[in-house]
Amino acid sequence: MLDVIAVTLMPGMFEALTGYGVVGDAFQSGKARLRTIDPRAYAADARGTVDDAPYGGGPGMVLKPEPMARAIDAAKAELPAARVCLLSPDGRIFAAADAERMAARSQHIFVCGRYLGIDQRIIDSRVDDVISLGSFVASGGELPAMAVIEAVVRHVPGVLGCGDSLRAESFAGAARLAPPCYTRPEEFEGQKVPAVLLGGDHGAIERWRKEEAGRRTAAWRARQDDETPR
Repeated sequence: MLDVIAVTLMPGMFEALTGYGVVGDAFQSGKARLRTIDPRAYAADARGTVDDAPYGGGPGMVLKPEPMARAIDAAKAELPAARVCLLSPDGRIFAAADAERMAARSQHIFVCGRYLGIDQRIIDSRVDDVISLGSFVASGGELPAMAVIEAVVRHVPGVLGCGDSLRAESFAGAARLAPPCYTRPEEFEGQKVPAVLLGGDHGAIERWRKEEAGRRTAAWRARQDDETPR
């Protein structure tokens, strides 16, 4: 079983992950488990204060080290073998290979920041890995954490109904995109399904799919190069 704890100020957001689709089924059937720990429960005052103004001035607030430390330590007490992962724009970019690698571990802790971020001393002392979904800023780490958790849970054996699904999807194996796919009707708004998919020649279909996957991948990589800031 994949055992996950999210350290978050907004635990209710994770109900969207555990309540729907094949990943929701994985949590409901016991193939995976997700719990949340709210740093407010570890605040020093009755108001549950978890943030304060940054040293040096400037706009925004910073998550205080004391409640974050206690919350992460509580998560580690429950999952002692887990690596602690922070979701942050300055992390390394998450990829399909990371999801597969992380699925091989049974315990994970994800830390979701808010506001300007977390006091750096917590990152230095308690975080093992920093992951980003790309060069953008979200209001908090909850949605990025859910995206990572979903990608990881899909690699847990038995979660996907078809055993070939993971091997056939984008970025599997040689990190190629998947080919285009079609279903009934054969013609829609004047556009027809490629004839090769209707002919029943499985060898030709496989060759077409490989060619289309290669074409898509090359075009995608070219777009990434064109869009890279210079």
